[in-house]
Amino acid sequence: MSGLTHLDESGAAHMVDVGGKAETRRMARAGGVIRMSEAALAAIRAGDAPKGDVLGTARIAGIMAAKRTAELIPLCHPLALTSVEVAFEYVEGGIAVSATASLTGKTGVEMEAMTAASVALLTVYDMAKALDKGMVIEGVRLLEKRGGKSGHWLAE
Repeated sequence: MSGLTHLDESGAAHMVDVGGKAETRRMARAGGVIRMSEAALAAIRAGDAPKGDVLGTARIAGIMAAKRTAELIPLCHPLALTSVEVAFEYVEGGIAVSATASLTGKTGVEMEAMTAASVALLTVYDMAKALDKGMVIEGVRLLEKRGGKSGHWLAE
């Protein structure tokens, strides 16, 4: 086939065998932004959203999502994460999220970080949709990874 690791010789999808790989310290950081009205942003910042603590709830949702990534993404290995951090920053016209996942293991944690960032942003939407149904989630992507055979990678 084309050298894609999740396809076997016949082109069928399969889970990659990582049994022979060395355990290394691995980390991945992903991020994204949710854009919203100034009124919604002000309510979240003031703690006045109808459903309560928007960012606190979104932080827990992101952490929980990272831990369940293998249940959501086919062919992902279940991983024993040692740390998941989800942080928010108010930016012009919205809120940015940064999600970091890490472990010592045989496979990377990029999907866990991406899942954490995505679910955290979706939770902000859910918690604040009464204030602004037109919110837009954008730019969810891998920002950095460390460890494994490919070493350190940083988004431009």
